[in-house]
Amino acid sequence: MTLQRIEIFDTTLRDGTQARDINVSVEDKIMLTEKLDEFGVDFIEGGMPGSNPKDEQFFERVASLQLNHARIVAFGATARKADKVRVDDNIHKLLKSEAPIITLFGKTWRFHSKESLGISDSENAELIYNSIHYLKEAGREVFFDAEHFFDGYKDSPEFALRMLNAAIEAGASRLVLCDTNGGCLPTEVYNIVQDVCQRVDVPIGIHSHNDGELAVANAIAAIDAGATHAQGTINGIGERCGNCNLCSLIPNLLLKKDKDLGQLNASLHHLTGVSHFFDEVTNQIPNHRMAYVGKSAFTHKGGIHVSSVLKDARMYEHIQPEQVGNKRDVVVSELSGKSNIHYVAKEAGIDLGEDVQFSRNFVQRIKELEHEGFQFDGAGASFKLMLLGELKQYKPFFKITYAKVNDMFDESGVRYSESVMKVQVDGITEHTVADGNGPVNALDQAMRKALIRFYPELAKVHLVDYKVRVLDGHDGTQAKVRVHIESGDKKETWSTVGVSQDIIEASLTALYDSMNYKIFKDNLTATPADR
Repeated sequence: MTLQRIEIFDTTLRDGTQARDINVSVEDKIMLTEKLDEFGVDFIEGGMPGSNPKDEQFFERVASLQLNHARIVAFGATARKADKVRVDDNIHKLLKSEAPIITLFGKTWRFHSKESLGISDSENAELIYNSIHYLKEAGREVFFDAEHFFDGYKDSPEFALRMLNAAIEAGASRLVLCDTNGGCLPTEVYNIVQDVCQRVDVPIGIHSHNDGELAVANAIAAIDAGATHAQGTINGIGERCGNCNLCSLIPNLLLKKDKDLGQLNASLHHLTGVSHFFDEVTNQIPNHRMAYVGKSAFTHKGGIHVSSVLKDARMYEHIQPEQVGNKRDVVVSELSGKSNIHYVAKEAGIDLGEDVQFSRNFVQRIKELEHEGFQFDGAGASFKLMLLGELKQYKPFFKITYAKVNDMFDESGVRYSESVMKVQVDGITEHTVADGNGPVNALDQAMRKALIRFYPELAKVHLVDYKVRVLDGHDGTQAKVRVHIESGDKKETWSTVGVSQDIIEASLTALYDSMNYKIFKDNLTATPADR
């Protein structure tokens, strides 16, 4: 059986950049274009050359790229006047972009045509026809984005279909039906797309927004109804609630619907890496709960779940995480059982053997600590050190015997933080003083200053993230706090935790674990002479 070929059209660089807090440079857009091409999408919509200098510069730069697969698309609107297409500035900027394909959007909802543009049905159809026809005469392939098509169809099928026919007659090679407001349900999308597919011979596309949390479902419904072209963005970024998330749509089409996505068929295992790459370039915090590519997508916490997963992962996983480049993760918490401990220990290279009693005791210890406020599902390094300590395979490399912090600021804006610390290494005491940008940074600097001559590798450690959580707000300023610290050394990152009614003490506990973990892991890989 021949699989149905579905085109994937990426609009991250255009529609995606309209999202709040998303700002990319021309250089960023070039890097993302190369990544998308390597991944295997069919079309990359680079921007709107008539709207800003950045997009115009992007099209100048991208013309010199040697892309292996994807085709570049420029986006723009129909001309302002039907009889002025040849002198319309935006139309000329689209041509000047030298993009081989142009996506042209036009009104297919009479409400917009009448209220926004103030023109008649015939004038709107003429505007669409003349704009597309002129671009076709100039040698460009044109996709017609039928803006607000589903709302327009529900309002007046005759008007919406008339606008599609104007685009067909002008030579549009794709008709992309847009749920611009993102308010349609999958059943509506299916019925409307099915009707359109029965009436026209031009390939139909779907462009769905996520305002009803249904963008991916609506895209799948459109494809089930006959659409062969789907548009979306990496990680679902876009204006308002975002666009159809290609990181969910692509695996659903490949793994659940048996569609042919061309080069993407062979590169699905790069999906998680592509998602993380886009988050890194756009300076976004990855959504751990995102389907398929999120850190939590294949994470198991409950003891019963973990026990089942260890027997056969299909019991609690709908696909194998490796298919999309992700990995299975098991966390330890108050919900854990022995299976959690054994799995996490094995992943860390620790063999617990058949010591059932140890496992029971350690699980109970974890539950007691979590009751006190600790949380180990986000602090793997602290958990590993504690487990190794219980097994007598680790003991701290240093001891803090004294710590003091002075923090001062006044109404003139003067700020000053200082830490005094005594650290003991192999019976040798280092007494240090260090300034810092705030009390936690001062503690960090004093600890490093004391340890650096014994463990110079600590110079490579840097803070990646620092989170504070008040555990019981009813206690006000006396409440316990939990501090999570994520540290890194350019090779990997690790997380540690501390809990106390004193935020400074909680921070110091997490920093203490972080430094010990760095020394421990480097000690494992060091040569015998170095150790």
